[in-house]
Amino acid sequence: MPLADDDHAGYRIREQRRLRRLSQRELADRIPYSLSLLNQVECGARSATPGLVAAVAQALGVDASKLTGPAAAGPLPSERLLALVAPLREALDRFDLGPNPDLTTVQPARDLIAKADAVCRQVRAARLRAAAAALPGLILELTHCVWTSPSAPLWRALASAYRTAHDVALKLGHPDLARVALDRMGWAAGKASDPCTEAVQRYKRAILWRCATSLPLISSGHGLLTGETSREALAVAGQLHLGAVTVAAKNEDASAVATHLAAARELADRVGGEAREVHWLSFGRVNVQLHELGASIAMRRFDDALGQARALKLPDSMLMSRRARYLVDRALVEMEAGSPKTSLRYLAEARKAAPEQTRHLPGTRATIRGLVHMSRRAPDSLGGMARWIGM
Repeated sequence: MPLADDDHAGYRIREQRRLRRLSQRELADRIPYSLSLLNQVECGARSATPGLVAAVAQALGVDASKLTGPAAAGPLPSERLLALVAPLREALDRFDLGPNPDLTTVQPARDLIAKADAVCRQVRAARLRAAAAALPGLILELTHCVWTSPSAPLWRALASAYRTAHDVALKLGHPDLARVALDRMGWAAGKASDPCTEAVQRYKRAILWRCATSLPLISSGHGLLTGETSREALAVAGQLHLGAVTVAAKNEDASAVATHLAAARELADRVGGEAREVHWLSFGRVNVQLHELGASIAMRRFDDALGQARALKLPDSMLMSRRARYLVDRALVEMEAGSPKTSLRYLAEARKAAPEQTRHLPGTRATIRGLVHMSRRAPDSLGGMARWIGM
């Protein structure tokens, strides 16, 4: 798998060359530079001059920015992403402006509450664009209602809609907007006086930031649940431990990972089965296994991750968003194990299962770049996958 310090112009030249199934000799024959120089540039021994970059870009039929600039951040053109997120951003900005005079008709509260649940279900089914299209209007109507006829169920529904907005923004590559949505979720959850919803918001903040304040957020989330013994509270407490696993893995704290995994397993046993209906967390034994796999990947313990990935048996009821994430993780660890064909097969499965989500997962790009790095000439299927994510 390519390391961060491999991300230089020479590496990207090699990457694009292999995607076009050219050898170094074949590319050198197409540019006014020697094979020896091209080899040194590709391996990072020499810097790529502007003239060489321009010549290679012309020979490969790509824009020079693909060879000199950062890797593309997302597969959708910026104007299409803007069309998805701009209305959502505007809806989030109306949170404290009181009743909306532009809304001439508003759906009944029970319908809005049901729609908040439905749009969350769309995200779990990896239908991101459908959710992104539905959210702005839903948030505007819910915001209007909590100002005109506030109730705990409406505040909870608004908090849920904000949480879904966070998920959509994050999956579409807008972490700044995801943070705004989480702030709004915390505001609405506080108005609802719902400790479980507030704890879920702390969990989301912790895994989004993954910094020094993340573990205190996890602790404060557990504090909100003190004395709570319902199945809902147990599931949320368990998910908080899984959030701590994610943070600890990023910090390569194997001891903390093991401690929080053990606590999550104990709570999963008490919850029994998969708590899909609890804040759409799907907390349960399989979710604990998925987080254990993710922690092994984050800590680059790929031998452990490979065994965990191959031992996992996902139930048919597993949410599509989680299934796609597992398939991408499986592709990544198979690539690291030196099984490129198997890796590419799992990527293809993820693409078929949840194309919108798979395109945006960081593991997808890391796996494809790793597979290109392993291939002297990328097979057509890999080249097609690379073009699909914008490489």
